[in-house]
Amino acid sequence: MRRGARTSKREVRKAIRSAESTLNQLVPQVLDNPYPPLCPLTSDQLEEIHNASMTVLESLGMEVTSDRVRAMFQSLGGSVDDATQIVRIDGETIMALIAKAPHHFTLTPRNAANQLVIGGRRINCGLVSGPPNVHDRINGRRPGNFFDYQSLIKLGQTFNVINFFGNQSIAPTDLPANTRHLDTYRENIMLSDKVFSAVPIGKGRIQDAVRMVTLSRGITTGELSEDPSLFGNINVNSPRKLDEAMSDAALELAHYGQAVIVTPFTLLGAMTPVTLAAGLVQQNAEALFGLAMIQAFYPGAPVVYGGFTSNVDMRSGAPAFGTPENAKANLAGGQLARRYGLPYRTSACNASNTTDAQAVYETQMSMWSAVLGHGNLLYHAAGWLEGGLVASFEKLIIDVEMLQNLISMLSPIRTSEEELGIDAIEAVAPGGHFFGTEHTMARYETAFYTPLVSDWQNNENWQAAGGKDATERATSLWQQAIETFEAPLIDGARREAIDEYVDRRKTQIGTSEP
Repeated sequence: MRRGARTSKREVRKAIRSAESTLNQLVPQVLDNPYPPLCPLTSDQLEEIHNASMTVLESLGMEVTSDRVRAMFQSLGGSVDDATQIVRIDGETIMALIAKAPHHFTLTPRNAANQLVIGGRRINCGLVSGPPNVHDRINGRRPGNFFDYQSLIKLGQTFNVINFFGNQSIAPTDLPANTRHLDTYRENIMLSDKVFSAVPIGKGRIQDAVRMVTLSRGITTGELSEDPSLFGNINVNSPRKLDEAMSDAALELAHYGQAVIVTPFTLLGAMTPVTLAAGLVQQNAEALFGLAMIQAFYPGAPVVYGGFTSNVDMRSGAPAFGTPENAKANLAGGQLARRYGLPYRTSACNASNTTDAQAVYETQMSMWSAVLGHGNLLYHAAGWLEGGLVASFEKLIIDVEMLQNLISMLSPIRTSEEELGIDAIEAVAPGGHFFGTEHTMARYETAFYTPLVSDWQNNENWQAAGGKDATERATSLWQQAIETFEAPLIDGARREAIDEYVDRRKTQIGTSEP
């Protein structure tokens, strides 16, 4: 009796050690969406939104604070009022400019194996970016800081379903605002070999990103223009305002041949009228204007149509994400992007204040609609919480699990002779089972998706193993991932050159803007 009890306990301990020693993740792979897009708009409705967007640009116009951008649109026949900074431009000119943009392009980081194809049916998933705060179950909620920034980059590098890093995974508020981009770029390069975003505010931060990436790859800026590494996501200040810092950053990226995403920040009831149709009209007008601006200066520059339309809580005014309106906007945004032959950026967001059921079901709503809308760049796919105010370590791990499930579901069903399994069916008599058959034994380790977070034990074994819920298990997993992290190798001379560049630039910048 005692021996049986000891054996049972040993087995439990062995199961726990085994579970805790392995990060069950998918191998690196290219994700092509095999299914047709889901289209909530009819072809007539799509044209109605397009035509209304053209009316906004022709009749109402955009406020443009950049003198050179206003001058460019004026040279193209636009109506420019310098007193109000309003630019009006006809739809024919806008569409002629949009037609110059490529349908797809590639981004190559310092590890060419992690190259991204942007466009077509390709899906690329990004780590959360931009929150001013960070949270985990051990240390609680706190302002963004450099140590946690490094930890998030390590996690993004570790998990194969994360393909890129957006604009600063969190804001490292313990570093000087005017030079922190240098520190974050360096960590992006040293701790990862995946694609990352430049900080799209003004020219200086773009120039620094370009120089540091060329040093990391051992190439010239001319070579970088031919084989880009970087992108930047600029937001239109909705409603209908494009500020100079954003346009300067976008044009500087395009000058060096790097990609630009133009994403209006359109929240129904706050930054747009309350109806979804009106929000889509405004999103479309603002996005097309920004994309046309880039093509006017740099024809053929790689660009992405960005959608970020959701709604607010009309009781409080707080942003809401993962709502039915957000899901429909994700789908409709894809229709609009495809109408113009442009790659599409969308997001997987939620408004929950903690890593709970709400965080998961809202993320599922936005994630699935982004995929079914044929999003090419899925922003904030792992770690977003609290409406974008917090990057969560536990949520990051749970999101990785959801992404892995999604990717596995999107993989094709194979129908070879062996997969159809007629011989295997024949080998088992009616009423029998397939547990020990040759067909099963040859495949049992790889036949099904192996979860990262999910616990499929029965209740007795789950209780014996500590009775941890998914969030608790996620805590153990991110700790394990960071503890076992090994930075990808980088040539010593390149590392030294980057360090020297950062030190020199910090001295040059001083207390001024870069």
